[in-house]
Amino acid sequence: MEFNVHHQVLAVVFAIAVVLGAIVNKTNFCTMGAVSDWINIGDSGRMRAWLFAMAIAISGVLVMETTGMINLSGETFPPYRTANFSWLRYLAGGALFGIGMTLASGCGNKTLVRVGAGSLKSLVVLVIASLMAYLMLWTPFYEKLFHPWVSAAAIDLARHGVKTQELGAVLTGVFGLQFSRVLNAAVGGVLALGLFIYIFRSADFRGSVDNVLGGAAVGLAVLAGWYLTGGPLGQAWKEYAEFATQVPSRVQVQSYTFISPMGDSVRYLLSPDDTTLINFGVVALAGIIFGSFVYAMITRSFRVEWFVSVKDFANHAMGGVLMGVGGVLSMGCTVGQAITGMSTLALGSLLTFFAIVIGAATTMKYQYWRMMQEA
Repeated sequence: MEFNVHHQVLAVVFAIAVVLGAIVNKTNFCTMGAVSDWINIGDSGRMRAWLFAMAIAISGVLVMETTGMINLSGETFPPYRTANFSWLRYLAGGALFGIGMTLASGCGNKTLVRVGAGSLKSLVVLVIASLMAYLMLWTPFYEKLFHPWVSAAAIDLARHGVKTQELGAVLTGVFGLQFSRVLNAAVGGVLALGLFIYIFRSADFRGSVDNVLGGAAVGLAVLAGWYLTGGPLGQAWKEYAEFATQVPSRVQVQSYTFISPMGDSVRYLLSPDDTTLINFGVVALAGIIFGSFVYAMITRSFRVEWFVSVKDFANHAMGGVLMGVGGVLSMGCTVGQAITGMSTLALGSLLTFFAIVIGAATTMKYQYWRMMQEA
C-alpha cells in the first residue's frame, strides 16, 4: 500500500498524541483536577497550567495567521468561527460536560490517559461517552432532541454585519467599527498577554516543572495540529482528498479535541473494513492512550483500577453520558473548546470554557454538601 499524504498526516497526528499522552500522564495535567484544586483547596497551580496551554495556543495561532502560515477563517472542524452563534448550545453543552467530567473523575483527555494507565473505570467512561457521542453525531438523536431549541436560540451574526464570532469581529460589530485582522490580532494579543502575566505571577507555578511542562505540551500540541492541517502539508492533504477514489473522513483544518473523535471511533469500529473512517481524531485518541500506556509501563505506574461501589459506578456512568452529550453539543471539551477553540478567539469557545468551569464547580460544591449531610 502506498504511503500517501493522508497516511503522513495521520502518522504525525499519532506521534504527537503519543508524546502528549506520556507527558500528560507524567505531569498529571487535568482540567477537572484544576477546577477541583481551585474550588476545594484554593490551589491554582493546575488551573494556571490549563490557562498556560490556552495562552500558548492563542499567541501561537496569532503569529501563524499574521505571518500567513495558516488560515483558520475558512472551514474548520469544528466550525469555531461560524457566524451562526448558538449561544445556548455552548452554555448548555459546556455545563453538561462540566458536570459529567466531575462525576467521571476527569475530562476526555484525562479519561484517555487513565485508560492507558490501567483504569477500567475510565474505560467504562470512555465506552459510554463514545456511544453517546456517536448517537449525537451519527444518528437522528441530536436532530430530534436538541436541534429545534438550539436553532431557535441561535443568532445569525451575519445579519448584523458580523461575519465571524471572533472576539475582534464581535467587538467591532458592537461598537460599529470596521473589522480588520490587525484589530483582531490586537484583541488576541492583549488576552494572551494578560493570561501570561496572571499565570507567571505565581511563584508556585513557576517552580512547578510538571505544571509548566504539562501546560506547554498541550498548548504546543494544539499549535502543531493547526499547522499540520492548515499549513502546506494540510493543503496537499485536502488536494489529495478531492481527487481520491475513496474520500477519507474529516479532511479539514483542525486540531486536537477529544469528544467528537470518540463518536467517530465508534463509527469506525462498526465498519472496521472502511479505513476511510480512520481520521485525525481517531488516531489522536489511540495515540493518547498508547503514549500514556508506554509511560505507565516504563515507570511501573500501570495500575488496574475498578469501581469501589455501585454508587461509584453509577456516578462514572452518568458522567460518561453527560460528557458524550455535552461535549458534542458544545462542539468541544476542556481541550477542544477551551484550548483549541479559544486559540481561534471564538466567542462560543469562551462561553463554553466558563460553562464547563461553572458546571464542574457547582457539582463539586454539591458533592461536598452531600458528603457533609451524610457525615
